[in-house]
Amino acid sequence: MARVLFLEYPKCSTCKKAKKWLDEHGVDYDDRHIVEDNPSAEELAAWARRGGLPVRKLFNTSGMLYRELGVKAQLDAGMTDEEAFELLSTNGMLVKRPLVVGEDFVLAGFREPAWAEALL
Repeated sequence: MARVLFLEYPKCSTCKKAKKWLDEHGVDYDDRHIVEDNPSAEELAAWARRGGLPVRKLFNTSGMLYRELGVKAQLDAGMTDEEAFELLSTNGMLVKRPLVVGEDFVLAGFREPAWAEALL
């Protein structure tokens, strides 16, 4: 398996669990702090296409910032994908994590069965 990009927020307990899983399964990855090195709108759009993910799947819907900004209401009111990618690129805390980006797949969030299928 080729090396993947692992985007995480180090204080996130799910990210810690996911990183441990990667290490235990010998997956080679480049680690990227999602807040200090937030993905650009272009990266996010490319990853959504690569993973076949609707832009809504890239939002951290359980995050405080998502709620504070009223993102769900904005999306429901007709925010375009381009506008959503721009918003996501403004703050890594808006982005669902962890994210794993491979050559031909993207995994948003940590679900062991999906990760095992894509990475092992």
